[in-house]
Amino acid sequence: MSQSTASRTVAGRSTTPPGGGPRRRKHPLLGKNPFGLLLSAPYLIFVLAVFAYPLVFAFWMSFHDYFFAAPGADVDRPFVGLDNFREVLADPAIIRSFGNVGVFLLINVPLTVILSLMLATALNKAVRFRTFLRVAYYVPYVTASVAVVGVWIFLFSGNGLVNQILGPLAPDPAWLINEDWAMPTIAIFVTWKGLGFFILLYLAALQNVSEELYEAASTDGAGRIRSFFSVTVPGVRPATVLVLLLSTVTGANLFTEPYLLTGGGGPNGASSSPVLMMYQRGIEQGSPDTAAAIGVILVIGVLILAFIQRKLAGGDES
Repeated sequence: MSQSTASRTVAGRSTTPPGGGPRRRKHPLLGKNPFGLLLSAPYLIFVLAVFAYPLVFAFWMSFHDYFFAAPGADVDRPFVGLDNFREVLADPAIIRSFGNVGVFLLINVPLTVILSLMLATALNKAVRFRTFLRVAYYVPYVTASVAVVGVWIFLFSGNGLVNQILGPLAPDPAWLINEDWAMPTIAIFVTWKGLGFFILLYLAALQNVSEELYEAASTDGAGRIRSFFSVTVPGVRPATVLVLLLSTVTGANLFTEPYLLTGGGGPNGASSSPVLMMYQRGIEQGSPDTAAAIGVILVIGVLILAFIQRKLAGGDES
């Protein structure tokens, strides 16, 4: 046996890694596969340019007296500490917008989780017109909001179809111009529009739930309802955590729907949202520093909600 062969043999076992090639050395920064990092670099650059940099810049703006100036102009933007945050927290309209989005999340998130899971479970079975129903639920999600907002305004207007069906039970004034019903109506609209996407998430998760678990539950005498709560719900827990997080983040960024359905947060600010207030203060009123402070508070609030949801839904175990 040659010396090179002997050096690769210890106690009769070859030290050559599987595949016969030389063992790759792990680079301290690039890892074992630098080529994979190279392929993912374009998306990493996109995330840094579109998400990370604006977030860091908004955080910087929130602590300075920032205002728009001509391109290339050298202007002084002094550090003001927490003054922008004090202004935000002292504004009743902004505080109300955070309360409005809280009402929205209390309606939208539970409805999204419950309805999407129930419909996905039904569509996962061998039912008639299953493909048609899957497409029908997904169509509103891929349809532009502007295209379907007109339909909802027609349905929920004073003389709309919903009020005609309800008759004397219909609210007065109508849904979208009623301070008590404007935000719940928007929450129902957003739930209906995004339901198809979350149904697909649950349908994908249901494919990983073994049929043997349902058979074992049936053998133990469990009916459909008991099997749903004992097998389906635990089996799709990772998907539930994802749905909770996505619906919360999407709801916290509510802008298009109140802007289109209620003319920009009406009536009397009952449907305004923090993102809508950021647009109004930053773009329309020329106070980007105040808008940045609203955004920082919103990001912190969403992170806290996401952390609580992850703990309560068992995200760590998932």
